[in-house]
Amino acid sequence: MPTPVSSTPEPERSLRDDIRLLGRVLGDTVRDQAGVETFELVETVRQTAVRFAREGRQEDRDALGSLLADLPQERMISVVRAFAYFLQLANVAEDAHLLRERRAEDRSDAPPPVGTLAHALAVVAAAHATASGDASAAVGDRIAQFFANAMISPVLTAHPTEVRRQSTQRDLRAIAELLERRDRVALTPDEARQSDTALAQHVLTMWHTRMVRPTRLHVIDEVKNGVHYFASTFLTELPSLYGQTEDELRARFPDREWSLPSFFRVGSWIGGDRDGNPFVSADTLRETVRLQSAAALAFYLDEVHALGEDLPLSQLLLEVSPELQALSDASPDTSLQRLDEPYRRALIGIYARLAATTESLDHARPVRAAVGVRTPYASAEEFARDLEVVRASLVTHDVALLATGRLRRLGRAVDVFGFHLAPVDLRQNADVHERVVAELLSVAGVCDDYLALDEAARVALLHEEIGGTRPLYASYLSYSEETQRELAIVFAAHDLRQQYGAATLPHYIISKCDGVSDLLEVLLMQREAGLLTLQPSPAVGLQVIPLFETIDDLREAGTTMESAFALPRLRALITAAGNVQEIMLGYSDSNKDGGYLTSGWELYQAEMALARVFAAHGVTLRLFHGRGGSVGRGGGPSYQAVVAQPSGAVSGQIRVTEQGEVITAKYATPDVGRRNLEMLMAATLEATLTDRENHVTSTAAFHPVMDALSAHANRAYRALVYDTPGFPQYFRESTPLSEIATLNIGSRPSSRRGSDRIEDLRAIPWVFSWAQCRLLLPGWYGFGSAVTQWLEEVPDGLATLQQMATAWPFFEMLLSNMDMVLAKSDLAVASRYAELVRDDTLRDSIFSRISAEWHRTREAVLTITRQSRLLEHSPALEQSIANRFAYMDPLNHLQIALLRRQRERDAAADGTSDERIERGIHLTINGISAGLRNSG
Repeated sequence: MPTPVSSTPEPERSLRDDIRLLGRVLGDTVRDQAGVETFELVETVRQTAVRFAREGRQEDRDALGSLLADLPQERMISVVRAFAYFLQLANVAEDAHLLRERRAEDRSDAPPPVGTLAHALAVVAAAHATASGDASAAVGDRIAQFFANAMISPVLTAHPTEVRRQSTQRDLRAIAELLERRDRVALTPDEARQSDTALAQHVLTMWHTRMVRPTRLHVIDEVKNGVHYFASTFLTELPSLYGQTEDELRARFPDREWSLPSFFRVGSWIGGDRDGNPFVSADTLRETVRLQSAAALAFYLDEVHALGEDLPLSQLLLEVSPELQALSDASPDTSLQRLDEPYRRALIGIYARLAATTESLDHARPVRAAVGVRTPYASAEEFARDLEVVRASLVTHDVALLATGRLRRLGRAVDVFGFHLAPVDLRQNADVHERVVAELLSVAGVCDDYLALDEAARVALLHEEIGGTRPLYASYLSYSEETQRELAIVFAAHDLRQQYGAATLPHYIISKCDGVSDLLEVLLMQREAGLLTLQPSPAVGLQVIPLFETIDDLREAGTTMESAFALPRLRALITAAGNVQEIMLGYSDSNKDGGYLTSGWELYQAEMALARVFAAHGVTLRLFHGRGGSVGRGGGPSYQAVVAQPSGAVSGQIRVTEQGEVITAKYATPDVGRRNLEMLMAATLEATLTDRENHVTSTAAFHPVMDALSAHANRAYRALVYDTPGFPQYFRESTPLSEIATLNIGSRPSSRRGSDRIEDLRAIPWVFSWAQCRLLLPGWYGFGSAVTQWLEEVPDGLATLQQMATAWPFFEMLLSNMDMVLAKSDLAVASRYAELVRDDTLRDSIFSRISAEWHRTREAVLTITRQSRLLEHSPALEQSIANRFAYMDPLNHLQIALLRRQRERDAAADGTSDERIERGIHLTINGISAGLRNSG
């Protein structure tokens, strides 16, 4: 499978060579395993698709159609798999190249690259020195204050756009390691042959590994997948990042002692997110926490065992502290060979206590048995104190260097991950809470019809009720299944916090929050479970976090929180929680509601309004950004997204969801994972300590322009999506939406209700479907019309838009994301999907509108950014897309052919079906997702 010829610049030669190498190995595998005819067919399809993409000729369109129309099912599936695997291998090559470039930058004398801690520190130092002439010590004070108050947390979710199985990912990681070794080590001829053989073995294994799952994932399967990333990346790389950060700060500010608090943590929704997922229950939550804890303790057991091997220090040569001696004396190790090795004996005792802990806490037996029986640790803090005894003894006896490696990383890991591994957020829809509370109040005789009350009456009733001590729930009374299920969750949360520590379950997120009563309802449910008290002092177990998602809710977010702060009991709970309140903002539903430009602008304005309200009340605002992988769901480069936040909206406190295939792209391998963690930390530091928004000019003058653009874009978007008769039919028939719903990539249903309305469709399949047909409409539609109409109203306004693109990070980010999305879209390919729509008039009417808007948007982006072509200012991304399109386009044409076959069978009188067709469609979805990289 040769790679298309390109004008790759010299610095990209290594990437091109890696892609060619992997393509050759895959091509050899296809030829050997599927036959020469299949291999030649793959090449014919690829070459025809390239010509069609380049020239758009009708004969190439017809050739693709005839070539694929009568292809036997098994042959077609082999062709699909070949293209899908090439795209996954291309991703491995690109990731390896990014690490190669990063190492080259680290070795050079060039300034540190954007996204690194070193770059962020330099930017902060320059900004404050320029603004006020601050000396280095003053800058160090600002940075120290940042880290003292910071809270940074990527949060893993199980949203169903990750289509790769762990079995495939293991082979891809092994291939990445082989590429890295070839790059960093001068191999002998024999070693090179061994490397080639290993590559071929892994590709061959992939070829004979089922690419998609035969059954739908269960929630616990998703939990295990999430735990995998902790084992492969977070448990090792996050402690390493802390150490790297402290070392870099000491080097830059040597007069200060840098011992950072554990401000950076990785959270999870998996197993706690019930919004629209009926399969998450109290039992699921318990098993989630148990699995996470078992993974953390298994890691600690391995590390403590390794530490014992690292520290065979003899007491005949080195003194120890009395505390270390006490640990040694308490060890169950009675070996005469280690009588003079107190560190080893102490660590053997620590291991025994950890083994007892995992057996008692998680009902799991360690792989390596303990030497003897010891009492379990009561808490992670107790374990950490024993490790500190080991560290302190080394430091005070002149071998502090031995405390800086594994022991330092392990101590940090225990502080970050505890015995729970990752804090799990609970999430449920506000509508569910109000039904539960209504039933509780009715059964208890407090209020017969809570649902009939207006917002003011609800708030008054609930505010009074949470201050009381009278229980509403009684186990001997009858409740609906929904109420029993929801209360079981909060009761389980109470027990799990007692068992594993408060950090295990710290947050409760309310989806579709549109008023203060939504917050109070969850507080009342917590009171029933013993998680909330107001006397003698206020305390709530799980901080209640409103999630503002729709355009209307975003517009009211500031007012909602103003009203919340006015309630004495709610305000007292916030004060007791450190005077910090978290707010979650939803990118996905706001985009589906109002379109890309309007969603982005309303989110920005909501942040500004919230920042003003919180500042007025003296409450620290922590924003939780519910971003997806695709631009249509708030995706795009994380660094750019963080630094483009409004002034005052970050303030060292940020959480952000990591969803679907983005988790794999960012965290599947340790090196890439640490790079992305560092990037998030650097962006938060820079956004907090520099006013990037106003670094060139005040951006306030741009806001009226955005108001006008947003209004125009919103009208254009809603006119198409919500006001066009037949649009839901067009969407469902011109995309693989129905087939995505049957793909076994997640436990969550694709629709909140069993209806065909766009309003009821989840944002994830909405965006994912548009990505599959290569329109990516949620990431750009409406912008072209907005710019056109605004320039008609303000004929000399182009200069203003161009100034906004260079002086305003927010607008620059919007344009950059649209630039990328437009470059990944393809109208020629999308036109073939449109042919799947049965109604010719409907198809021609809607596709012509979409095509016209695409051209308007492309022209607007190019004009405002002063580019002659898309991604002209991003040559690396431009080349990356060019490398993969020759293999992604054929998958689209194959998918169209399979969809046509599937739907013809569905329409047949006998309703016959073919499992092979469905499997082939799922394989194309897998491959196209891999090619786009951020499609869900």
